[in-house]
Amino acid sequence: MPETIILKGITWNHSRGFVPMTATAQRFTELNPNVEIIWEKRSLQQFADLSIEQLAERYDLLVIDHPWAGFAARTRAILPFDEYLSSEFLKDQADHTVGHSHESYNFHGQQWALAIDAATPVASSRPDLLQQHGLQLPTNFEELMDMAKAGLVACPLIPIDSLMTFYTFCCSLGEDPCQQDDVVVSEEIGVKALQMYRQLAQSVDPVCFDLNPIRIYELMTRNDQVAYCPFAYGYSNYSRAGYARKVLHFHDMISLNGNTNLRSTLGGTGLAVSSKCAHIDVAMQYAEMVASPACQEYLYTDNGGQPGHLTAWTSDHTNGYTNNYFTNTLPALQRAFLRPRYYGSMYFQDHAGDVVRDHLMKGGSEVEALHAMNDLFKRSKEIA
Repeated sequence: MPETIILKGITWNHSRGFVPMTATAQRFTELNPNVEIIWEKRSLQQFADLSIEQLAERYDLLVIDHPWAGFAARTRAILPFDEYLSSEFLKDQADHTVGHSHESYNFHGQQWALAIDAATPVASSRPDLLQQHGLQLPTNFEELMDMAKAGLVACPLIPIDSLMTFYTFCCSLGEDPCQQDDVVVSEEIGVKALQMYRQLAQSVDPVCFDLNPIRIYELMTRNDQVAYCPFAYGYSNYSRAGYARKVLHFHDMISLNGNTNLRSTLGGTGLAVSSKCAHIDVAMQYAEMVASPACQEYLYTDNGGQPGHLTAWTSDHTNGYTNNYFTNTLPALQRAFLRPRYYGSMYFQDHAGDVVRDHLMKGGSEVEALHAMNDLFKRSKEIA
């Protein structure tokens, strides 16, 4: 008998992050009996914080966040898929990307991960509570504020989500952030974005300052106070009957100008292979299976995953058991903002969220908050 090949992988600790990876690993072993793939998990915060260079020393397979792409290109801690997978396969991935998901892992012309998971902040609701209060989904900021003042709105306000939503306000007010070398966003747009965002943040329960999207959705499904969340990274798990106490419905977001809906900040995850992997061919074969259209639409999504392949988002199969989560939120994915991915971008992301959250909590000068972000932005560009 051939020697058993063991690959170790690291993903994040949620049904959306862990269960589909173990399901695909089990199926891969059934097809390749001499291969065992062991997936471990880390917290959502560790997922955002830990260096992929450290993780690539210990694991063969990594589920990563796309802002690491520039770091990956510089350090080559993970392997570029274009050197291992066929151009036909990668073209299919590019042709069927959900928004900028595939592109988000491409840096310096090479593909550092496969977009197996797609996400962006979207709106969610408890239809039963809206009906109970005689309310419709809000369509603009004024209606959102009315609902928030009635105590029916929650949104995630931990530092990383505060920064991502600040980006959303900037984009939706007409200016994409981080497009210049030393300024995050113009003073005019930045001040307006912080003012509007703080107005909302001061109208929701202060507990939101300690909640990430998962905890917001748990709050909405375990209790009967919050009827609406205007923006949080979507989790299709909560739209599936039997997953939580109550089913959430997911939607596109409000409009600030009456013409276009909010433009949120792309998230999602990608599957990468460590450059220290001793069985690269096997790891690449597994990654190709996970990202394939058939696996994404059925095995991956059926086991709690949130796919990164467009066929799965437009599928009657996946939409049938998620209350049309995918078709309802796809427009938001297709227009989502692709955040910075340069080598030092994680330094800025790790610290700028604190500036935004502090302003939302304590107020003060918007201009001073913007200057603090600009200083962090410039410092991040100087990281060698």
